[in-house]
Amino acid sequence: MLQLRSADSVRHTSPRAACVVLTQPDSMTTSKQTQDENQEDKNQEDENQGKDIMKVTSVWRTLALPVCLAATFSLVSAAELNPAALVYKMPDQIPWGPVNAAGAQSAVVAGDPNKPGFYMVYNKWTKGNHFSRPHFHPNDRYIVVLQGTWWVGTGPKFDPEHGTVAMPAGSFVTHYGKQVHWDGAKDEDTVLLIMGEGPATSTQVTEEK
Repeated sequence: MLQLRSADSVRHTSPRAACVVLTQPDSMTTSKQTQDENQEDKNQEDENQGKDIMKVTSVWRTLALPVCLAATFSLVSAAELNPAALVYKMPDQIPWGPVNAAGAQSAVVAGDPNKPGFYMVYNKWTKGNHFSRPHFHPNDRYIVVLQGTWWVGTGPKFDPEHGTVAMPAGSFVTHYGKQVHWDGAKDEDTVLLIMGEGPATSTQVTEEK
């Protein structure tokens, strides 16, 4: 049989019975804690890596110092040459003579071209169409062009404009003894290395027109 509750009984029902209490699930709390722990671990790992990098850098600096010092001492010791084994002259120590009337300058680096025996001479022709006149030497001469362009001609006719051939730097030329030739520079300084057997006298010849 159906029983009806009176209005008073309904009114006196506690409102708490109708309330729903919302609480955070335990799984969400656990996930948040895990994320925080992972972030702390990552921060600690980054800090440890930074310390390791600083340690490695410090070690390399420590090792590099003696290596650099050893290299420096090695260079110094390599420069200590035995003068009984060789002698040398730096470019600023080459004994260049004065420029002569023909516009040439020379420096003897081995032997004596005025005496019998082997000799080596630097010869510089200064720019400005400076040339020797037709001449010959008693012995063969071997010439290397070190700098600039050397202009050479043969025979008794002196004609720098039409009778010369250009010898650029690196060229090798042989002047045969008792054969007439002439040479010089045009628009740039030219440096030669001349080798031969002395005495390296020069004999002028009558020019042809």
